[in-house]
Amino acid sequence: MTDKPIIIAHRGLSGEWPEHTIGAYRAAIEAGADYVEPDLVLTKDGILVARHENEISGTTNVADHPEFADRKTTKIIDGEKFSGWFTEDFTLAELKTLRAKERLPQLRSTGRDGRYDIPTFEEILHMVARYNVDRAVPVGVYPETKHPSYFTSIGLPHEAPLLQLLTQYGYQGRNAAVFIQSFEVGNLKALRQKTDLPLIQLIAADGGPADIANGSYADMISSEGLAEIATYADGIGPDKNLVIGRNLLGQLKSPTTLVSDAHKAGLKVHPWTFRRENYFLPTTHKKGVDPRKAGDLEGEIKAYLAAGVDGIFTDNTPEAVKALNVKR
Repeated sequence: MTDKPIIIAHRGLSGEWPEHTIGAYRAAIEAGADYVEPDLVLTKDGILVARHENEISGTTNVADHPEFADRKTTKIIDGEKFSGWFTEDFTLAELKTLRAKERLPQLRSTGRDGRYDIPTFEEILHMVARYNVDRAVPVGVYPETKHPSYFTSIGLPHEAPLLQLLTQYGYQGRNAAVFIQSFEVGNLKALRQKTDLPLIQLIAADGGPADIANGSYADMISSEGLAEIATYADGIGPDKNLVIGRNLLGQLKSPTTLVSDAHKAGLKVHPWTFRRENYFLPTTHKKGVDPRKAGDLEGEIKAYLAAGVDGIFTDNTPEAVKALNVKR
């Protein structure tokens, strides 16, 4: 681990490759990422796999498989209704017959669709281990437990397989090159009772944790809320707008006090998500009017580095490396 701000490859180099694929993770590592970030869901047979959501119609070609047509269903997850195909209704062998595709085809190229399957968490750890053989500073992993209370409710909890694999691949102790993250609270508190690995409380701009009735993320970033987080986690992963908001014209405002408040509580701050397309950038960092074109992502990142963040989640590792102006 390092005192310099870390680059967390959000779902791999997902600005250029279909997210959560071995190709995306490899490309991010080779571009200079410090950590790769897999979102973890479970299969019917209890295997951790990397997908942004357990509903996979937007990131795979499952809809093109007639043999799985009868698996399409509607579920309530974290209080919201979703229709599609869900990882927990497939065995790993069945999921491996699918191929990944670009989640944002309206903004990004689909030229690499169909090249990769859905990777297991173990396959990702094995890949990272091979990159780390000759590295003085290892590439880390930054797994997110997706919908942990939902998966626990259907008999597929994350904790045991997650910790077993991390232990198997040598991730032990406070200084291990790993952060485990979640938008929920109970999941992190349960993990804290079982491991001393670093934990990160994710914080959205709106709403609250799915596992806390009437919970509020806004309350969690108060001084009292941050002090409570510090009893079970090592840092926060806030929506970047909670660190630096935007005015009515879409321009960056002055930083809030969140970074300094979190640091006073002993917490690291890793905001998300930095993307190069004009569509996602502040007005003053756009280049032209085409939402697909790349704007000044480096400039946006530098504003957050100046605000004192300890790392960033980004879809675009190369631009982040340039913004940090460090050799990787």
